[in-house]
Amino acid sequence: MIKTRIIPTLLYKDFTLVKGVRFDSWRRVGSLLQSVKVYSMREVDELVFLNIGANAEGKPPDFQLVDDFANECFMPLTVGGGIRSVEDVRLLLRAGADKVAINTAGISDPAIIRDSSKYFGSQCIVVSIDARKMDTGKYEVFIKSGKEQTGKTPEVAAREAEKLGAGEILLTSIDRDGTMEGYDIDLVKKVAASVSIPVIASGGAGSYADMAQAVIEGKASAVAAASIFHFTQMTPLEAKKYLNGEGINVRL
Repeated sequence: MIKTRIIPTLLYKDFTLVKGVRFDSWRRVGSLLQSVKVYSMREVDELVFLNIGANAEGKPPDFQLVDDFANECFMPLTVGGGIRSVEDVRLLLRAGADKVAINTAGISDPAIIRDSSKYFGSQCIVVSIDARKMDTGKYEVFIKSGKEQTGKTPEVAAREAEKLGAGEILLTSIDRDGTMEGYDIDLVKKVAASVSIPVIASGGAGSYADMAQAVIEGKASAVAAASIFHFTQMTPLEAKKYLNGEGINVRL
């Protein structure tokens, strides 16, 4: 049986780690290298690193940066931010990433998902979907760090990504991001029911119970979190112990 993963997320901008609320109001939260070393010592399941500065400023991925900290990362590493070509994917994998998260380019140039999964394998390709609930009550996918509407629902975007060869979906609720008010379970359920590949729930974790809810009710295969690990005493290990107590299969 596949084990549920707890995945800390590191957001990088202007040479430091940051965390915001609803993709805005960024504040510095510490050293990238120190955080990677701490999570390595704590033997977390996986780590997600997103260079949000590259996305916002239209810059390419910082391959040297990834190469530098990947040497200290002794767990599966997913890297995203600034990816615009298959060559970017190749260079990130070469620099030490185990998986590459494709966001904006997956909407503007879907062939990058198809070609990358063909050349490197679906297991390497994560499609990152950022969604917001609109006034109509429907969800819509946003790109370019949540600044540009696409007119596409997250369910459709996820199905298209799966058809193109993506191995996993990283689903983030913009509305819940950084709020610690709990995952948007309705959003997670809709997307998880739309695809057969794993869905990682992201955005809003404020307690271990929130994580359990995303898995049990939302049917997420994994949960990603940032604020609770930055701003509280909660840890990935204690999260796994809690989920295990709720009957969720985790790696202890």
